[in-house]
Amino acid sequence: MKSRKDRVTEILARLKRMYPKAKVALDFTNAFELLIATMLSAQSTDARVNIVTKSLFRKYPDAHAFAAASQVEMEKDVKQTGFFRNKAKAVIAASKVLVEKHGGEVPKTMEELTALPGVGRKTANVVLSNALGISVGIVVDTHVARVSGRLGLTANSDAEKIEQDLMQLVPKKEWTSYAHRVIYHGREICIARKPKCSECLLNDVCPSAEAPLE
Repeated sequence: MKSRKDRVTEILARLKRMYPKAKVALDFTNAFELLIATMLSAQSTDARVNIVTKSLFRKYPDAHAFAAASQVEMEKDVKQTGFFRNKAKAVIAASKVLVEKHGGEVPKTMEELTALPGVGRKTANVVLSNALGISVGIVVDTHVARVSGRLGLTANSDAEKIEQDLMQLVPKKEWTSYAHRVIYHGREICIARKPKCSECLLNDVCPSAEAPLE
């Protein structure tokens, strides 16, 4: 088995060939919309969130509109995404802070974003890298955590520790694309319960592969 650095180079090259057009699956037209969509995507599917936000962003076009929304009304509007009470509370609270402290605009630093109610590093990384073009970290969702672990790129289970491990191995210019491609791979091939190792093009560089390719 090659060293981790060598394997990372090979893994990145293959992922690029496999998923050349991988991008964030949430629909958005600006940083605020991506922030709200990402907050709503927890424990939900991106497809479901996109259905909800299509009408949600027409009803509430900006942070000021979200901040002025009623909890009861917002719960109805985001109900399909699940955990709707907590999500409604979080998007209203975050929007109020954006209006009060940032003039309704999404801040451009990790510190300011993670200070918003309901916003952690993963959500902040999604917004910074995909809407603002700022790479300060790597998005670590369940797919990135699982696939990176199986590939032997991290031995940690904590998302922030996984992120630190990956930042040491993956070149900074690849941070955003790595996350997108691994998420695609986690959804299509390296699924949680029974990974499709026999179909995986990373099989020979993966220490967790169950069976070699024919």
